[in-house]
Amino acid sequence: MIPSILPTYNRAPLSFVKGEGVWLQTGDGRRFLDLGAGIAVNALGHANPDLVDALTTQANALWHVSNLYQIPAQQKLADALVESTFADSCFFTNSGTEAMELAVKMARKYWHDRGQPERSRILTFEGAFHGRSSAAIAAVGTEKMTKGFGPLLGGFTQLGWGDHDGLRAAMAQPDVGAVLIEPVQGEGGIRPVPDQCLKGLRDICDETGTLLIFDEVQCGMGRTGKLFAHEWAGVTPDIMMVAKGIGGGFPLGAVLATEAAAAPMTAGTHGSTYGGNPLACAVGAKVMEIVSDEGFLEGVRARAGRLRQGLEGLVATHPQAFESVRGAGLMLGLKCKAAAGEVVQAGYAEEVLTVPAADNVVRLLPPLNITEAEIDEALSRLDRAAARIGSDAG
Repeated sequence: MIPSILPTYNRAPLSFVKGEGVWLQTGDGRRFLDLGAGIAVNALGHANPDLVDALTTQANALWHVSNLYQIPAQQKLADALVESTFADSCFFTNSGTEAMELAVKMARKYWHDRGQPERSRILTFEGAFHGRSSAAIAAVGTEKMTKGFGPLLGGFTQLGWGDHDGLRAAMAQPDVGAVLIEPVQGEGGIRPVPDQCLKGLRDICDETGTLLIFDEVQCGMGRTGKLFAHEWAGVTPDIMMVAKGIGGGFPLGAVLATEAAAAPMTAGTHGSTYGGNPLACAVGAKVMEIVSDEGFLEGVRARAGRLRQGLEGLVATHPQAFESVRGAGLMLGLKCKAAAGEVVQAGYAEEVLTVPAADNVVRLLPPLNITEAEIDEALSRLDRAAARIGSDAG
């Protein structure tokens, strides 16, 4: 008999009843150190008092009116994002998947309105993850994502990771209108795109007039030590997808765009019942206020350095378990020699939570405000977890 919750997840045998900062507590009182943060969602930890205050204040005033009317909290967040980024305009969604759908529509509408509707093809890259909607799985194109869900939405071409010759050949095709890429792949195994490659991609997009779309759903909102990961390369996209950390745990996403890319999206071309609702935007505005502060980002970079140094030590100490450390900021991955799932399970035994990814990588995505003492405790627990790998205790 099928369970009442559709069984699309292989859930861990854990259930939490309370969270505070970097800690999660089970019903029987066990305290787990959370290095997953809801897959990079709880950017400021669990039950952050500033976010709780922003949410409850708004909840006591107004929950929902729809986008038929002006929403002051939405305007406040949009203004903050435009002021702090390349963007001239924003559209708010409930998730990264919805942001992906709009990004695709926006890119294709851009070329339609310029009298070149044939430029509808979007280039994507091996290892990418852009959500689980029909457009998102078509963009990725892997059998794992697409099997059983055809016919797929057309107009996507997947390129090999790091295949510069393939990229140049594809960009020369007359039907290519946009390139979609994560500056740091998350689900794909914490793989940063080198700065010089992002710069080269921006250059070739400029040469061909192709739109550049960044998916910063997982790597954005301070995760790498800058507000958005692409800032490290000194380039900007035409369109960007944001979600996860922007809501600090409340469902919220956004598409940010330049005026040129956004202009074709006129009244009636897109909409959302819940997107940009007062509750989500009140929380998002508070997250943005905190995370965009340069002093806060300096702290992220310092904490990231401490965590990475400790992880490098674990790799050296436990060669039976780990191969290397990769990533940027507080978006780090342990490339494993043991099965990544085994490492995650060993972490459960030591009451530390990590997140598996492709390429046999375990992700570490802690709250951005994790303390030095909590980093040291996390490293101690990971050390004990690694000691279980290949031992009788495993």
